[in-house]
Amino acid sequence: MIAQRTLAIILGGGVGSRLYPLTKDRSKPAVPIAGKFRLIDIPISNCLNSDIRRMYVLTQFNSASLNKHVKNAFSFDKFTNGFVDILAAEQTRHSQDWFQGTADAVRKSVPHLEIHDFDYILILSGDQLYQMDFRKILNYHKEKNADLTVATIPVVAKDATAFGIMKTNKDGIIENFIEKPEEDVLPHWKSELPESMTSQGKDYLASMGIYVFSKGVLSRLFADKPNAIDFGKEIIPHAVGTDDYVTTSYPFDHYWTDIGNISSFFEANLRLTDYLPEFNLYDNINQIYTNSRMLSPTKIFGTRMNQALISGGGIIHAESITRSVIGVRSRIGKHTHLDSVIVMGIDYYQTLKDLEANPEVELLGIGEHCNIKNTIIDKNAKIGDNCTIIGHGGLEDIETDLYCIKQGIIIINKNASIPAGTVIGG
Repeated sequence: MIAQRTLAIILGGGVGSRLYPLTKDRSKPAVPIAGKFRLIDIPISNCLNSDIRRMYVLTQFNSASLNKHVKNAFSFDKFTNGFVDILAAEQTRHSQDWFQGTADAVRKSVPHLEIHDFDYILILSGDQLYQMDFRKILNYHKEKNADLTVATIPVVAKDATAFGIMKTNKDGIIENFIEKPEEDVLPHWKSELPESMTSQGKDYLASMGIYVFSKGVLSRLFADKPNAIDFGKEIIPHAVGTDDYVTTSYPFDHYWTDIGNISSFFEANLRLTDYLPEFNLYDNINQIYTNSRMLSPTKIFGTRMNQALISGGGIIHAESITRSVIGVRSRIGKHTHLDSVIVMGIDYYQTLKDLEANPEVELLGIGEHCNIKNTIIDKNAKIGDNCTIIGHGGLEDIETDLYCIKQGIIIINKNASIPAGTVIGG
């Protein structure tokens, strides 16, 4: 099968400054999502559901928690040739530099790939939310006899400036490519798309950052562009701009979002609470896999809930929880109201014995009589009683030792301790 002849490379990303402070102590793919998962679980699960069993995760920045999660969550028995291995940036006799970009990261990992027998290389991002059967793009790539296939998605004009945009002919061959075009040139980059797309204003084909390369093509492209460090800015335009490579576009018309900043991360999580979310967490076949924590069920005491995702191991006394995502082992006190809140949860339990031995220890989680809205609460935060934390569009971006405000959203830092009676935003 074609999936069994494929190696997948998942890019771990760089500093992740647009997701800061969630990336202060972790890489982007290690950021928790949907209460119990991490972003890296999405591409790995897509691979597993597509029968791709050989995966490398390329890491560099703040990678300790990502490495630990992958090691604990994904292991194969010794009777298969499957693996999910970490390839960390390393200095060698041939290179003293760390990864400089997406293409540079893959180039420096080629020696690890060459020990395997494969026909195709599938390159994925570690910070996107979508469900795709990769066998379809691989078969499309094979049918087109392509050297390189780029997965594309239709977008509207206001989004097109943030992506690589391409124009294709009627056979799906990419004829032109531009990385993050300026608004004034956009009219020249419209593609012929189905009426179902153009009626929504989606006139542009954007690269999803998902690539299929036939064996040997990557090495040829790296030889052509020995100093190239980025796929979107250098490698893809070069492949499109020469007759030496057949470069095709694979159209994808299902839900996909790039978790690029705090706003997109926040909205992607909250949309999972919708009645019929576009990203399906409840599929019998296309499951999302993660580390199994063996947690007890969450206990809930009289809380009114509407559109809430509640993860395992929690103890909840809240008055109400509305359109919110509650992470593992979360503790929420009495008479507290949450509206549009992401609670990432707690890594461990505080035992009664420990609390009795040291009464001055603060309780992990959210206290009593709190009112919290439009907020992200990172792992192991302590929020005292009677706190008001309300984000909105009128707030200025700021950063303190305990919290940040970005794009009107309040982010309580990991391990932060917010004193009782604190008012933020409002």
